[in-house]
Amino acid sequence: MSSDATRHHDHLVDRLPSLTGEQMVNHLVPPRQFTTATIESYRPDLDYPSQAEAVSAVLAFVASWQPGGLFSRRRNRDTLPGLYLDGGFGVGKTHLLASLWHAAPGRKYFGTFIEYTALVGALGYAGAVGVLKGASLICIDEFELDDPGDTRIMSRLLGELAASGTRIAATSNTPPNALGEGRFAAADFLREIDALSAQFTTIRIDGLDYRRRDVEGHATTLGDDELRAAVDSFRGALTVDRFDDVLAHLAKVHPSRYVTLIDGLDAVALTDVHVLTSQTDALRLVAFIDRLYDAQVPILASGTALDQVFAEDMLAGGYRKKYLRAVSRMIALTSGEGL
Repeated sequence: MSSDATRHHDHLVDRLPSLTGEQMVNHLVPPRQFTTATIESYRPDLDYPSQAEAVSAVLAFVASWQPGGLFSRRRNRDTLPGLYLDGGFGVGKTHLLASLWHAAPGRKYFGTFIEYTALVGALGYAGAVGVLKGASLICIDEFELDDPGDTRIMSRLLGELAASGTRIAATSNTPPNALGEGRFAAADFLREIDALSAQFTTIRIDGLDYRRRDVEGHATTLGDDELRAAVDSFRGALTVDRFDDVLAHLAKVHPSRYVTLIDGLDAVALTDVHVLTSQTDALRLVAFIDRLYDAQVPILASGTALDQVFAEDMLAGGYRKKYLRAVSRMIALTSGEGL
């Protein structure tokens, strides 16, 4: 796409977001699509009894708080201070986690594993503990099990918070393409948080992807003329950038600021998409796609289909699940599925 075709549109590379520690903490709330999630609005699939059992477990977790909005240290002796929701893709784990957050009293936080590690990176370990300490509940969506360093930091952080009375609820990152290869990750999760494992109730949720998305499909890619027409007809806040320019810009922006990088956007357009050769670029793209997905910002793209940008050696490596999650999200964001 020529520069003439894009000159009237904003560019991601012109955005230089800043984000204070306080602003990062303020962003620790459920993503847009779960702002109204409730336990009652979760619809268990009757073919999978574990889904109704998961609802009961969440209700019991909520009931262990005393009425009046104060966290009770006199918990039901059968209710452990940690809850882990374990299951495949699209069974409603995040919906239940967000519902739990909405139902919890007092100061509480909801974020992905990456958002919490970014907070530690921005504030330092002691600073992050100081900000989060005293919360009634910490919800961690998509607990990463493939980064030993970050996992150790999170395990230590959660240990300090739990010792001070904060309750913890988590899910793990199980992408659709990984079903059948470690679909249920409870054993891995409990091993990684060894010192805390005895405090967690693990709930396994069976079922099918409730949105019935075509996760074996491909991300939608447009020809240059198609993309130009889509951009010209788009009504809303849109940025248009070359794929390589975005990758270079992401390298200059801390991942904790990606959430403000896309603030206010209705869509992003990426031109000249190609297969990645750098794992560093690939991991930054994963973090960026996570933020787009949380904000439900669609992608218009030309060049290589976005689900094909991770080279085979990357998909066979230690970050396989992370890349597969990004692939499924890019399929959804380019096709409109789940938006």
